[in-house]
Amino acid sequence: TKEYKVLKGLKKENLRDNMTNTELILNMLAEASTKDISQATEPGTFEGSKEVARQGGNVAKVARLELEARTGRQVVSGLNAKKALKPQQPTKVVDK
Repeated sequence: TKEYKVLKGLKKENLRDNMTNTELILNMLAEASTKDISQATEPGTFEGSKEVARQGGNVAKVARLELEARTGRQVVSGLNAKKALKPQQPTKVVDK
């Protein structure tokens, strides 16, 4: 999380508020996968839960890498809400 905030140039801002739709969806995939794997395997220890979390994150990683390979674009970006909502300069209209 810390590295992700540095990439996006965030200090105290909410990370999710500064993710693209694809980043959010992949994050949700990791969380849902982790929950489903945990329910299926019922880890009994903290170490077991950490391994389940790694496996859930790996599901999202595989999906991210596949998407990047098919689109030729990186999913994780430095784009944050301030940059995305920055007003563009108006274009000048030239009278003829």
